Amino acid sequence: MREEYDFSKAKRAKDVPHLAQLQTEEGKTRITIMLDNEVIKSFRLKAKQKGLGYQTLINQTLKAYSSSSIVDETLLRKVIREE
Repeated sequence: MREEYDFSKAKRAKDVPHLAQLQTEEGKTRITIMLDNEVIKSFRLKAKQKGLGYQTLINQTLKAYSSSSIVDETLLRKVIREE
């Protein structure tokens, strides 16, 4: 590695089209998350079978889960009484 680097001719991310798009894409936020290796393997396999990216599949799965109603004890008791 060099002692010093010359960044005088460097471009800002907003001046590089594909990097600027990543910064301005509305509705998405870049995060870092730790997932089990088995989870990643599973999503990669399923995504490949569906012709999607694994991150897209993880996002779709999280969206579906977050928009579904979670069954709690009260709801479960109500459903059982109706049966």
